[in-house]
Amino acid sequence: MIEENNLEGVVEPLRVRIDKWLWAARFYKTRALAIQAVEQGKVLINAERVRPARAVREGDTLSIRRGPYTTVVVVQVLSLRRGPAVNAQLLYAETAQSVAARQELAERLALQPRVAPGGRPTKRARRQITRFTDSA
Repeated sequence: MIEENNLEGVVEPLRVRIDKWLWAARFYKTRALAIQAVEQGKVLINAERVRPARAVREGDTLSIRRGPYTTVVVVQVLSLRRGPAVNAQLLYAETAQSVAARQELAERLALQPRVAPGGRPTKRARRQITRFTDSA
């Protein structure tokens, strides 16, 4: 199974912690961020809230919430090592419902009007204010 997936040098472990697998699958940049997400309940295994030390197995369904998006994936391969993104994508399969829901949410978010940021004016805005106040 490993050779057909092009995962060179990866030995399939029997058990992998959820935080290590999320890091190896490139859902989070560091293990610390993965641990934090699991502790905050942003990662569910088979619709259950778990701890970072929980072992993940092949066939488990993970629900991963990052920002407004929720990704539902099925674990296909276990790995302890973080490799290239191409290999990381072979570790899981995203469900069709998850892909459709993310695309729909992205379209809805794109249609929402953007709110002008508050705070300090930009250099250009300051120049316009100066021109406006000095001309009066």
